Amino acid sequence: MSGSRVALTGHRWEMRAPGELARVADVPFEPGPGEACVRVVGCGVCHTDLGYLYDGVRPKHELPLALGHEVSGEVVAVGDGAEEWLGRAVIVPAVTPCGECASCRAGRGQICPRQVMPGNDIQGGFASHLIVPARGLCHVDVPGALEGKTLGKSNCTLAELSVVADALTTPYQAVLRSGLAENDFAIVIGLGGVGGFAAQIAKAFGATVVGIDVNAQKLAALEPFGLDLALDASQLDAKAIKAQLRDYAKQHGIPAVGWRIYECSGTAPGQELAWNLLCHGAFLSVVGFTMDRVSVRLSNLMAFDATAQGNWGCLPENYAGALQLVLDGKVALKPFVEVHPLEDIRRVMEDVHAHRLNKRAVLVPNR
Repeated sequence: MSGSRVALTGHRWEMRAPGELARVADVPFEPGPGEACVRVVGCGVCHTDLGYLYDGVRPKHELPLALGHEVSGEVVAVGDGAEEWLGRAVIVPAVTPCGECASCRAGRGQICPRQVMPGNDIQGGFASHLIVPARGLCHVDVPGALEGKTLGKSNCTLAELSVVADALTTPYQAVLRSGLAENDFAIVIGLGGVGGFAAQIAKAFGATVVGIDVNAQKLAALEPFGLDLALDASQLDAKAIKAQLRDYAKQHGIPAVGWRIYECSGTAPGQELAWNLLCHGAFLSVVGFTMDRVSVRLSNLMAFDATAQGNWGCLPENYAGALQLVLDGKVALKPFVEVHPLEDIRRVMEDVHAHRLNKRAVLVPNR
């Protein structure tokens, strides 16, 4: 199969209105020039999907819209110019910049005005197939990927690797942009999904890693995977946490300056804590998202000569590096994901929204 003349049919689950999902059958999937039709093997459920479905966040694409932007699968049809991708196992970037605009040419693809995000700008991955730009696809070049085998040292199948597309690559880019180096002090606030992987990535980069959360179970779950210090924010205020960090750094010969802080909780208390942990030369990466407002003293950036930076997704060119950490066994995904049939999407979305699941859900279509 090649060329834009190939058309397939399948199904998808569409968001029709806030809180409403409907299955639609006999949907045509036909790639145009430069596009790929990906047979979905797995699609992770992200906090962003919950925001669209339940919390009033508006996607850019008009409804009805299939949500889902953490996608892995097989390229089963291509448009003109994308023939090289046919038959490959891939991870679909959560955000694909156009590669041609002024922002992309300047290396700022994160702010590309023509970027494409499945489940937001275009139809997403809670479906049997989806159509995406072929440019930027991440090739999972491992034998057995399309046969459901576990890959490399990850112990994960291709379906489980779908969460690489956001939950892993987003904190990976945040760590890269922060300039984290070996022996640096990395502080991760919020250890659910993205934050848990941020802690593992920081450890893989050789940092001393502190994890902070209000959930003792999340702290305990991450301790075997690279946490050097776990702090329960439900038991400590910001002043006490900063004091413990200073004491720990002093005891272990870690400089009291230049801390790397990754706010991954996506909560107002988490963001306020992150701000209060700024020290001289600190770098604060805001990875989590909340609609809530926080009150901070902006002059702290000046006084500490510190840096605060937002982080939107991950550039497609960084996906291979993030994936390799998993395939090499340096970042563990398997203990933190669980697979569910796509047909159970209503129940799964409700369970995730109600915090009844402790692991990242991956929805798998029937073949």
